[in-house]
Amino acid sequence: MKKKSLLIDLDRCIGCFSCEVACKNENNIDLGIQWNKVFTIGPTGVFPDLEMYFLPSLCQACDSAPCVAVCPTGASHVNDEGVILVDHQKCIGCMACITACPYRARSFNMKTAVVEKCTLCDHLKAPDKPACVKACCAKARTVGDFDDPDGEIRQKIKKAGEKNVHALPDAGNSPTVRYILSEKTAKWHDRKTWVFFPEKN
Repeated sequence: MKKKSLLIDLDRCIGCFSCEVACKNENNIDLGIQWNKVFTIGPTGVFPDLEMYFLPSLCQACDSAPCVAVCPTGASHVNDEGVILVDHQKCIGCMACITACPYRARSFNMKTAVVEKCTLCDHLKAPDKPACVKACCAKARTVGDFDDPDGEIRQKIKKAGEKNVHALPDAGNSPTVRYILSEKTAKWHDRKTWVFFPEKN
């Protein structure tokens, strides 16, 4: 089975927020809701040795998605390409999936009373690409099949080297989105420093 996912090169990301804007425009997302968020990590260090990087956060395309597992109606599901989606006709707005997601990648739309999330622009079929990928002026985003050993994502991961490839914390859900960040740019910071992802009690 395919696993459509993203590789984001933080060595290239300049924090321009084009991906955020493109996502909202393409998917007609209401004000106050974001499917794709860019956070600033840092600056850290002691002057003049300071470093900072930008971290885009969105659905982590988990292999064992807890949001799907807890959905009582089957509204949260995985399609043939491995994309995690929400069927708004089946969603009852219970928000169990929002609680289950370790990355706060889901939002509740008060107008429609359903849960929303990144769809990797599933409505844009290949060879078209998600809006965030097309809008990235730094070409920091790559979309593809995470499970394809010969695919573009795996090839770029191999080229970057294991020590420069990172993922958001795995809580048993096996996230597939990967981030490239080399030490020449900045040191990768763990969850404890992320004020936007506080540890759950």
